[in-house]
Amino acid sequence: MKQDDVEPDVDVLIRRRIRGLRTARGWSLESLAARCFMSPSTLSRIETGHRRIAVDQLVTLARALGTSLDALVEPPDGDDVVIRPEPEETPGRTTWVLSRESQGVTVVKMRITPEFDPGDEPRVHPGSDWFTVLTGTATLRLGDHTHVIAAGEAAEFSTMVPHAITAPDGPIEIVSIFDRDGERAHLHEN
Repeated sequence: MKQDDVEPDVDVLIRRRIRGLRTARGWSLESLAARCFMSPSTLSRIETGHRRIAVDQLVTLARALGTSLDALVEPPDGDDVVIRPEPEETPGRTTWVLSRESQGVTVVKMRITPEFDPGDEPRVHPGSDWFTVLTGTATLRLGDHTHVIAAGEAAEFSTMVPHAITAPDGPIEIVSIFDRDGERAHLHEN
């Protein structure tokens, strides 16, 4: 594929991003144009492709729209958008990573059975965890307290408090969101 074949698609994408970000904020052409110190007709021609976009205009537009120049001009990702998680199994727990590693948070689905042994010492690490119960009833030991979280409910807590999630009454399925510290502590256990 020649470079000329790619550029028009990226150009159209940039214009759509500008218009999409503007309308998502509820701004008129006049409102965004005023923030960028350009006329509404110039902005309209940029959005519709009737005017080439100058680099200095892109910088100003990105700043006014609250995004980075990189995010505004990055080409479409050719990678597959479908994540095909591979299960990682330990006795009593199966984990599927549902997100890509580069997002700053990790989303996982876990199936925990009564056979899962979190150990004698609940975990403590920097950060926070969040999970929601899809099926079953989870038991969250958090410090000296025990919380029962039913299907459809969620829990969010500081991971500086000793914690463990178990399934004493039968299998559970949960979706968890870990920050970087939680991801390291829960998914890279020794």
